[in-house]
Amino acid sequence: EVQLQASGGGLVQAGGSLRLSCEASGFALDSYIIGWFRQAPGKEREGVSCMDGYDGRTLYADSVKGRFTISSDSAKKMVYLQMNSLKPEDTAVYYCAAKLYWSGTYPPTAMDFWGKGTLVTVSS
Repeated sequence: EVQLQASGGGLVQAGGSLRLSCEASGFALDSYIIGWFRQAPGKEREGVSCMDGYDGRTLYADSVKGRFTISSDSAKKMVYLQMNSLKPEDTAVYYCAAKLYWSGTYPPTAMDFWGKGTLVTVSS
């Protein structure tokens, strides 16, 4: 059974950093595309970043480029999202999700498996 669990959220001041973790089980990371998504109150869920577990290629939303970094540790079955220079507008529940095939895009509707989210709150 494919399972994903995000953790690492919390309260941080603007300009600070957090590292989110996504623990994967029931599948091999190098066979899936893992994405990070977020949903702010009253807004639609949006893609933040994704990584091809097979070759490591990545995508980032324009709003986080240069500030966020996605990485993985296949041996530990973990995917991370390092978030630096956080802004109040980064406040959201963050989710990790997985799908089988790389397509160059990662809309939430394309993801096959979802984990529970973790709340990130950035204070001004």
